[in-house]
Amino acid sequence: MRHLKFNWPVVLASGSPRRKELLATLVPEFQIVIPDTDETPQADEEPSAMAARLARDKAFAVFDAYDDSLVIAADTVVNLGGRSLGKPTSGVEATEMLAQLGGATHEVITGVVLRWPKGFQALTEVTQVTFRTLTPAEIEAYVASGEPMDKAGAYAIQGGARKFVTEIRGSESNVIGLPLESLAEALRDVR
Repeated sequence: MRHLKFNWPVVLASGSPRRKELLATLVPEFQIVIPDTDETPQADEEPSAMAARLARDKAFAVFDAYDDSLVIAADTVVNLGGRSLGKPTSGVEATEMLAQLGGATHEVITGVVLRWPKGFQALTEVTQVTFRTLTPAEIEAYVASGEPMDKAGAYAIQGGARKFVTEIRGSESNVIGLPLESLAEALRDVR
């Protein structure tokens, strides 16, 4: 993808190495600032609303300190039947999540917020991912690898979980953590 240029320094409000790698394909230079925000789900919050709220909270928290910059923030949530699957807090929770995802189709929802001195823009991207049925041994081995522990839904499509996927409908980069196609379009409107 072609690199975009802006009138402000760019700040990625995320500590995710995956988001850093993805954004680097669009923006050649940017700073990383990890936002200090509460990611606790709210009562009865829909997964798409949660992703949008968390991205907004991250963007605005970082923009408060970097108000002369273009701040890009994102949050990804896995939606399985109306339930949000965030990052697992233990191997047991990761095992439970993967068992639920096996043999099912789920949505990966990423909320993205751009905040800059002259504006604000928000978008939400949804990708459907179908997993084949997973055996207990496959789940155990994958959880033992440690890879699921800092990933929404307890898996990394760009890693060992690729072999679990039978179909992706939508943006694959969205599943990794940043919907590049939609983000590139939104960034072109930043003036």
